[in-house]
Amino acid sequence: MKILVTGAAGFIGSKLSEQLCLRGDDVVGIDILNDYYAVSLKEARLKRIEETLSSAESDKTGKFRFIKMDLADREAMEKLFAEEQFDKVMNLAAQAGVRYSIENPLSYVESNIVGFAHILEGCRHNKVKHLVYASSSSVYGLNESMPFSVHDNVDH
Repeated sequence: MKILVTGAAGFIGSKLSEQLCLRGDDVVGIDILNDYYAVSLKEARLKRIEETLSSAESDKTGKFRFIKMDLADREAMEKLFAEEQFDKVMNLAAQAGVRYSIENPLSYVESNIVGFAHILEGCRHNKVKHLVYASSSSVYGLNESMPFSVHDNVDH
């Protein structure tokens, strides 16, 4: 199975990429590697994926390939989807940080809306079988119940 993981250098994206490869899937991981969080930390996560896979004892380990890419780059995204023909897409990419979104809303529109639209179009035009979209805990707002549930109210 060939899987695209967006946000592959993030905490969850890197762990997901690693586990998918360890179970035998081939993963193409993309991330913009911006400096909202430390780039060195993101690079260390990507290096850890490579190290984990190179030391894996199974001969069924999938391959991991990283591409530095901006989801808002329509042409690059179209080319990626057309060339790779993914079976599944796991979208974990997003511009994070609620406070920064107030100061720089266009950055969020580019990544979280335009970028996601490019993912949707890539899936639609290339017959991707499954798309997983990871949201944010911010949607739960001021909810104090833990753990969060899909049944919690988010209108406050």
